[in-house]
Amino acid sequence: MKMDDRELMENALCEAEEAGEDVPVGCVIEYGGRIIAKAHNLRETGEPEAIFSHAEILCMLKAAKELGTRRLKGCRLVVTLEPCPMCAGAMIMAGIDECVFGAYDPAQGCCGSVYDLPEDSRFYHTVPCSGGVLGERSAALLKAFFEKRRAPNGALYS
Repeated sequence: MKMDDRELMENALCEAEEAGEDVPVGCVIEYGGRIIAKAHNLRETGEPEAIFSHAEILCMLKAAKELGTRRLKGCRLVVTLEPCPMCAGAMIMAGIDECVFGAYDPAQGCCGSVYDLPEDSRFYHTVPCSGGVLGERSAALLKAFFEKRRAPNGALYS
């Protein structure tokens, strides 16, 4: 039995709040009516491989380890921010059944905003996506984070 989208998003939001000095994006994966993996962004660690440390990628790796397979059939990914091209592509390659996200990302979102990569029928597998679940809360978390990091002139602190 599937868990409720809002309940799953609450868990993803809690995970986003654990990101500390990183961009507050959280992700959970549900399988068989329970959460089998949780992760948050670790992009700002300073390590070169951190470019791949998006919440969704880390969460899919944990889920694959939990299930003992790279094929995440039967899994539903729930994330606080619309996935980017890299994460959307990884969902296709992993065989995720469904993606639910919170805030839309008009700059890099690839689940409907800029492009709809997971539902492009030219790929061997498509991933139905739906957004806006607790989207205002997800967006507020991101807005607060970036407001703290911006200089008075609007530039980002490094």
